[in-house]
Amino acid sequence: MRLSTRRGLIAASTVALTTLTLAACSSGESEEEPTDGATTEETTEDFEPLTEVALQLQWLPQAQFAGYYVALDQGYFEEQGFDSVEIVPSGGDIVPQDALVAGDVDFAIAWVPKVLGTLEATGVELTDIAQVYQTSGTLQVSWADSGIESVADFEGKRIGSWGFGNEWEIFAAMADEGLDSTTVSITTQDFSMNALLDGDVDAAQAMTYNEWAQILEVVNPDTGELYQPEDFNVVSYEDTSGAMLQDAIWADTVRLDEDPAYADAAVRFLKAVTMGWIFARDNPEEAATIVYDYAVNAELAFPVGPVHQLWQMNEVNKLIWTGADFGVVDEAAWDQTVAGALAAVNQDGLNLITTEPAESAYSNEYIEAALAELADEGVEVEGTYTPLDVELTEGGQ
Repeated sequence: MRLSTRRGLIAASTVALTTLTLAACSSGESEEEPTDGATTEETTEDFEPLTEVALQLQWLPQAQFAGYYVALDQGYFEEQGFDSVEIVPSGGDIVPQDALVAGDVDFAIAWVPKVLGTLEATGVELTDIAQVYQTSGTLQVSWADSGIESVADFEGKRIGSWGFGNEWEIFAAMADEGLDSTTVSITTQDFSMNALLDGDVDAAQAMTYNEWAQILEVVNPDTGELYQPEDFNVVSYEDTSGAMLQDAIWADTVRLDEDPAYADAAVRFLKAVTMGWIFARDNPEEAATIVYDYAVNAELAFPVGPVHQLWQMNEVNKLIWTGADFGVVDEAAWDQTVAGALAAVNQDGLNLITTEPAESAYSNEYIEAALAELADEGVEVEGTYTPLDVELTEGGQ
């Protein structure tokens, strides 16, 4: 198991302490002092539990982050002993892992390849403590008559991307095909599908849960009806070797190792988050409404309608509930992400990373502890998601 230098989760230490106390009482030795001169307090790793934490998102309030908003709305954080959990959105002005490194927040949501790049470039230590999204939701969308039917057709084309590290799946997929990435013109697109609609790119980047719906919510001027999937060619990176792990919960590695209160908070935080995502899985309509209410009342939010939020909730659940244990990093998927990151070379000939990340870059210890505690408490974590049939409307309203 990675990051095995853990100082001891509070539940485990409490159980161990109780067991030792009972054993001592039953043997009639409960009054004896420790023979090595240490006091009882010095042997129990005393700490004051954290009751306030902050989570940095990598975008604005939307169902991509439903589990966190649901956990807040349903009181799951309170149940885990948190008096305050601040969810901090970002409109692209905050890099989640940078906010975590700076100590501005306690946990952050970020794609794995983006953080891997930061780890190598800066030498900081962060740990993926829960891999929420198990599969990639990134698409490259072009017109049906574009001739772009696969990654093999990317050379020489204007390929749209939002930047901010979202482009690395493109280059990982191209590297796997042995294609020349320097022939690609990466065109920065906004967080819509206007670049494709306006002819500024040959293939636009889209997420299954967001921009793909956005273009299907637009009226085709030739028909007077909404665009249909058959109007487009779609390349799914999940179907390529360029697929990379996306939304993960990151924590400060050194704090995990050296601060037992923080490590304890990480497990409690993951328990609440898991409950939030279970609720979103089992109640997608209500979860979408919860997020929509947060979004419309937020100081800054991307303007999408309630139908779009429901579509998003539906698609996000598909990326999370794949049959794997919730939040557990799949070693094969991690290795593929690292391999893609090592192979990826962008249009300027630059690598994302050049060396393997440290073993501490991920650990299943915290999410497995959270899942075990939830199971002991009678929470049914395992389950599958039955997708909804969401009928899109113009503008997602």
